[in-house]
Amino acid sequence: MPADMSLWDGRVDSTDNFEAFRWHQWMQRLNLEEPAGLIEEGTLGIAFLGFCCDEGVRRNQGRIGAAKGPNAIRKELANLPCAFSRDVKLFDAGNVLCVDGDLEKSQAVLACVVSRLKLAGLFPILLGGGHEMALGHYRGLLGNEVERDWPDIGIINIDAHFDLRHFDDGGTSGTPFRQIATELKSKGMPFKYMCIGVQDYSNTRELFKTADALGVGYLLANEIANENDWHVIEKIDGFLKSTKNVYLTLCADVFASAYAPGVSAIQPLGLNPEQVNKMIKYILRSGKVSGFDIAEILPRFDQDRTTASLAKVLIFSVVVTLCQMKGLGR
Repeated sequence: MPADMSLWDGRVDSTDNFEAFRWHQWMQRLNLEEPAGLIEEGTLGIAFLGFCCDEGVRRNQGRIGAAKGPNAIRKELANLPCAFSRDVKLFDAGNVLCVDGDLEKSQAVLACVVSRLKLAGLFPILLGGGHEMALGHYRGLLGNEVERDWPDIGIINIDAHFDLRHFDDGGTSGTPFRQIATELKSKGMPFKYMCIGVQDYSNTRELFKTADALGVGYLLANEIANENDWHVIEKIDGFLKSTKNVYLTLCADVFASAYAPGVSAIQPLGLNPEQVNKMIKYILRSGKVSGFDIAEILPRFDQDRTTASLAKVLIFSVVVTLCQMKGLGR
C-alpha cells in the first residue's frame, strides 16, 4: 500500500528554516517502482516501511492488534526534530499488508520491497507488525536468490523470546529465526544469531536446548540487570566480530510493562529503555548494521501511546546515530 502522507502532520515552527523543521516537513513519499537515483554520494537515505500484519501473533495465540502499529508509530515520529543536515533524506515506502491471513505471501512481498530499498541505497527501518516480520526482512537483506551471491548477515534480536519454535504447522511470530536457520542451512550458510533480553519464564527448556543446538548466543534479562555494562559489551563484541553485517531487530515485549504496556506479551520484569538504547547505539556504531526494525506495538493496549512513543525515541536514536556516523548530524 502506498504511503499515506496525511499521517505526517504536526507542528510547524518554520516553513523556510531547516534548523526548525520537523520530520513531517522533510518526509517524502517513496515510489517503489522508481527508487533508483534518490541517493547521491555523501548523502544518507532512510526508508520507513510498515508491516501491517499480526497473523503470526494470532497463530501464536498472542494478543493481536500489531497490524495497526506502523501508522501509530508514524504519528509519533511526525513531530520529531530534524537533528541532521539536508543531506539526510527521509522516505515513507508505505505498508505491506497481510490480506486474508496469508502470512506467507505478506512475508514474500516484504522481502521483495526490502530488497528494492537496499538496491536503491536506502537504509530500511521497518515498523511492525508482528515479529513474523523478521523472516521477510532478513530475506530482503540477504538478497538475490538467482545470483546466489548472499552476504554474511548475522542477527541480533533484542527480545524476551528466542522465537525459535518449530514451524511444522506453518510460521508464526514465534518461529522466524528457526525458519531463517533452516533456510540458511539449505543454502550451506551458517546461522549467526544472538538474542538479548531473554526471559527465563518466557521460554521453555526445549527452546533453550534448541538455542544451544543452533549455536545461538544470548544474554538473559536478569544477566543484563545484574552484571556490569562491560559484561554485556564483551558478549556483543564477540558476536559482532563473527559477522560482516548485522540485521538488528527489536521486539517491544523486551521492555518492562511500565515502559511498554502496548505489546503482544507484556513483561513485568523486562528491560528498561536506557539499557536498550545504549546497546542499540553501540551495535550501530560497529558500522555493520544493514537494517533495523521494531515489532509488536499494539495501539489498542497502549495507554497514553506510551509504547509508540518509546518506539519513536528509539527510532530517533537510530536515525541520529546513523547520521553522526556519516558526519551528517547536528
